[in-house]
Amino acid sequence: MDIRFHNTLTRRIEPFEPLDPPLVTMYNCGPTVYDFQHIGNFRSFLFADVLRRFLELAGYRVHQVMNLTDVGHMTEDDVADGRGEDKMQVASARIKQAKKEGSLPPGAIENPDNPYEVAQYYIDAFLADARSLGLTVADEYPQNTPRATEHISAMQRMIAKLIERDHAYVADDGAVYYAVESFPQYGRLSGNTLDKLRGGAGGRVIAEHQAMKRHPSDFLLWKPDPSHIMKWDSPWGAGYPNWHIECSTMVTSVLDREVIDVHTGGEDNIFPHHECEIAQTCGVTGHELFARIWMHARHLLVDGEKMSKRKGTIHTVRDVVDGKVTGRPVEPAVLRYDLIRAHYRSNINFTAKGLEDSASAVGRFRSAAARCANGVVRADPSHPVVGQFMAALSDDLNISAALAVVFEWLKSGGDREADAAGVFRTLDSVLGILPGAGQKRGGEAADEEARQRCAGIDEARAAGDYGRADDLRRQIVDAGYDVMTTKEGTVAKRKLA
Repeated sequence: MDIRFHNTLTRRIEPFEPLDPPLVTMYNCGPTVYDFQHIGNFRSFLFADVLRRFLELAGYRVHQVMNLTDVGHMTEDDVADGRGEDKMQVASARIKQAKKEGSLPPGAIENPDNPYEVAQYYIDAFLADARSLGLTVADEYPQNTPRATEHISAMQRMIAKLIERDHAYVADDGAVYYAVESFPQYGRLSGNTLDKLRGGAGGRVIAEHQAMKRHPSDFLLWKPDPSHIMKWDSPWGAGYPNWHIECSTMVTSVLDREVIDVHTGGEDNIFPHHECEIAQTCGVTGHELFARIWMHARHLLVDGEKMSKRKGTIHTVRDVVDGKVTGRPVEPAVLRYDLIRAHYRSNINFTAKGLEDSASAVGRFRSAAARCANGVVRADPSHPVVGQFMAALSDDLNISAALAVVFEWLKSGGDREADAAGVFRTLDSVLGILPGAGQKRGGEAADEEARQRCAGIDEARAAGDYGRADDLRRQIVDAGYDVMTTKEGTVAKRKLA
């Protein structure tokens, strides 16, 4: 099978040719664990998940690594230096204030001053959300989801090598900077040439730091700061790493490769983060390439606009699933489908109507699959619909075309074929929307509560208490269920969205 992907580095569609087939080494930038992750973050994470699942269906063995950033990611991350405050310290202060105000759930974080505890709280939350959405790599925690703070020594060794090879230097204030002029390819990924950057394009120039630098765009590798909550001894003073060096280190350490096959992320990672990763890693290895193919997902919009804290449109996964966004609970599989349904290089517009359409699509797929639940585990790739599905994904992971193949097959009555059960399982190995691919947080408990209320309705009606019966029915409906009266009594069925 000829697989072709768009390479951000070369700006063209290229054949996918892993270095050591059938092994594929793949790294995607993961979350900074200072808060709950929003659906825009998960658009990028799920794109990488679909990519991995497709490559595995195509016969590759994928070693995927996704980092967890728990130090060094600054609030002003559009600047290569990463100025401002460490997001983990911001999280500690925010949680401390929430605990003081009594708005923090009891027992959630005992000691807000301990950033490691704060990080673990949000790591656990991220993994719970990721597993509910069927993110494969979440089930490989912790071996393929490394925390930055677990690799500080390796970061220091990489920084020392960059200094030794004249790619980095120690400034008068003790900070270690990468010398961008030592790497002529700097700017190749993003198009931000050194001339543009010298003039201030692609990142702000902060005057107080420029006297310490050889070039305005030299970026921080290690910041000495004895006052920082999270700090480590180093040859350059007690301090902490910049988040760019973290990913370079974790890629080479965990994947055990100097050059990997695929590196993914959101388009906001292209500059400065991925540009800096390339410079750092190639500066140490001496290779011209760091990742053979770079793939980036476009932004997710909400009601046609960028997500905005001021407008209240930065929605977390749990806000959507729990019904705080649309007014009723949403099955995680529906949110997964909604976030993967469009081509990764096009914007997705998140809307309530879009979620309804996604719920309809998931419901149709599940209902058809349920009618032929027994059968072979997987269908042969030579099956026409499987072949067409894979051919679409082989064309730069064109999920929109792949989904069109699926629903055209259903429209033609494909679910009535003898081997339809195997076809559904094969298609869902990529889509991940059948029951069991991801579970609703607290779903079993919610279903049991709905069953008890249904029993309460029947008891209330038998006693002639129709007001209570109506009240219980409203509670079930408000919880996201359809309520029906059958010969066996009242039953509730969860709505997908």
